[in-house]
Amino acid sequence: MRSTSRSAAAVLTLGLAATLTLTACGSDSGSTGSGDSGGSNNELAFIQGVAGDQFYITMECGVKAEAEKLGMEVDVQGPQKFDPTLQKPIVDSVVASKPAAMLIAPTDTSAMEAPLKQAASAGIKVGLVDTTVNDPSFAVTQVSSDNEGGGAEAFKAIKELNPSGGKVLVISTDPGVSTTDARTKGFEDAAKADSAFTYLGVQYSHNDPSTAAKIITAALSKDPDIVGVFATNLFSAAGTSTGVKQAGKAEQVKIVGFDAGPDQISALKDGTVQALIAQDPYQIGVDGVQQVSAALKGESTTKEIQTGFHVITADNVDGEGAQYAYKSSC
Repeated sequence: MRSTSRSAAAVLTLGLAATLTLTACGSDSGSTGSGDSGGSNNELAFIQGVAGDQFYITMECGVKAEAEKLGMEVDVQGPQKFDPTLQKPIVDSVVASKPAAMLIAPTDTSAMEAPLKQAASAGIKVGLVDTTVNDPSFAVTQVSSDNEGGGAEAFKAIKELNPSGGKVLVISTDPGVSTTDARTKGFEDAAKADSAFTYLGVQYSHNDPSTAAKIITAALSKDPDIVGVFATNLFSAAGTSTGVKQAGKAEQVKIVGFDAGPDQISALKDGTVQALIAQDPYQIGVDGVQQVSAALKGESTTKEIQTGFHVITADNVDGEGAQYAYKSSC
């Protein structure tokens, strides 16, 4: 899911029919593919959950690579924060430009539903990637990770690091984000089912690393014997690791983060984070493009596709785990 941050997003100008200002990363987020613009069914808008997030950057790489194979043009943009009030105007602008298809990571399960239904009603083939909405029936496909399973796997990792049990906490982004809600549920269900562990609940960082750092600092002041924290996305993990280190609790508190951006890989290598649950955003992007392309051709589509996840630890981060680290550019 990905997510607001203080990370800088590179801003690029891309040409759609209505000349949109598009926010993405890397040195080249221009159009991809060999088709003509101006009304032919090859224009694809990819709207990220937030610009500059390595998860969505990696997804963008998958989107652009597959779109090039299929002769589709891609325009990429995203809000500066994972916020529906910032994402909705982007959606409205994209709908006005009338692309053939749209891939989007909705930033709220409720607030983004009506704008996306309007997009579908306008004839745009809408595919949901990563996140979803309460009623996704208008979408030609939903592609996401097994988020609930990933949350359960995060608890398993913490349990292996703390076989005697203890107090555990979740630090997430905001309620109402489908992916992080599912990760929290997976962890919570697994923790509550194990009597050796005391589940302290979930606290929300609003996807701000500094807020996550403050949360864990306050939590450790109240419960100095916390043994494990599950951070449900990249920026929650970054802030949590900072807070634990500042509190001098790095040896005691075992952190499992969801997502595997460069900062998280560095934290894993220096021992601040003990495990990462990596998604496969590149494949999510590939699958999303394939499905909206099929819909444009009148072919059948798969309504729900669930990609897996991969556990990266210090033991495999320089080996097989390296392939699942997120990209900063395509």
